[in-house]
Amino acid sequence: MAEPAAPKPFLYVVVCAAGIADGVGKLVADAQDHGWEVGVIATPTAAQGGFFDLAAVQTQTGRVVRSAWRTPADPRPFPPADAIVVAPATFNTLNKWAGGIADTLAVATLCEAYGAGVPVVVLPRVNEELARHPAYRDSLRRLRGMGVRFAEGEFRWEAATDLLAQGPTDG
Repeated sequence: MAEPAAPKPFLYVVVCAAGIADGVGKLVADAQDHGWEVGVIATPTAAQGGFFDLAAVQTQTGRVVRSAWRTPADPRPFPPADAIVVAPATFNTLNKWAGGIADTLAVATLCEAYGAGVPVVVLPRVNEELARHPAYRDSLRRLRGMGVRFAEGEFRWEAATDLLAQGPTDG
């Protein structure tokens, strides 16, 4: 009798409110092609503001897109994360995360990931003016010190799986 197949690793994709978020299905497809099971968590603005097609992503992943906390009586809709990708990662989310301001499910998930030792990859999408802000530079420094990996250069959805394939960090 054959042994059951090992479960696929589970990837959380945290989607922030940036215009490019409408392409998140590309990241989901790429991760699935690389053997990941995927669940999407959106910031409230990304989920409610029409930044991406929630129904299409839910169909693609086979799971509800989360943006709000569950009640203690509700079952956990996702298994624990084996890794997390934040894409597109905005100025606001990166600064709140670095500061430990866990006021949304998305940011609280990122804050908890550090304590749980879950690897995190970030594809930032921040304009040049905001990227010059000293709080942003400090936040990137803090997050890198926590072992967070950042994609460099032009935004590419595939950069997430490239960075995940590099294995664990020494954060």
